Amino acid sequence: MSRVGKKPITIPKGFSVTKNENVITVKGPKGELQTQIHNNMKVEIIDVEVTVQRPDDLKFNKSLHGLTRALIQNMIKGVTEPYQKTLDIVGVGYKSEQKGENILLNIGYAHPIYFMPPSGITVQSPTPNQISITGIDKQLVGLVSAKIRSFRKPEPYKGKGIKYSNEQIVRKAGKTAGK
Repeated sequence: MSRVGKKPITIPKGFSVTKNENVITVKGPKGELQTQIHNNMKVEIIDVEVTVQRPDDLKFNKSLHGLTRALIQNMIKGVTEPYQKTLDIVGVGYKSEQKGENILLNIGYAHPIYFMPPSGITVQSPTPNQISITGIDKQLVGLVSAKIRSFRKPEPYKGKGIKYSNEQIVRKAGKTAGK
């Protein structure tokens, strides 16, 4: 049995978890999240616990078991406290600027990039070389941060580009001088 999947999820006070056919809805103080689960997974909500069960030991169902439990756990955690990712902008002249809810990126192209985040996501630029992405949906926060990073991935020689704040860039040695 899945080690992650067999653990019950406790529902904190003030939260509600409901199931309508294959749609799980979690409501909390920060907002509301919904996700659709696979037909094979059986989710039971009993008082203050949510349990996920699978019908058999097929490899496909085993993989869905832990995934379904993790998705529900991430939804509960997200409506408790929002998820946050921080990006660093490295490079001479590279900067970001807050324009209302949107963000303007000058990262070495001939034109600036104007990024409008999806609803439910807050993008802030506390300093010109840092971007903070916050939201209650873990998947959406990761998707938006990956999209912003894809505008200018860090290169291995000088490390210029947009990187996650905890990311280590493996540097390469440049060309050596003549012999």
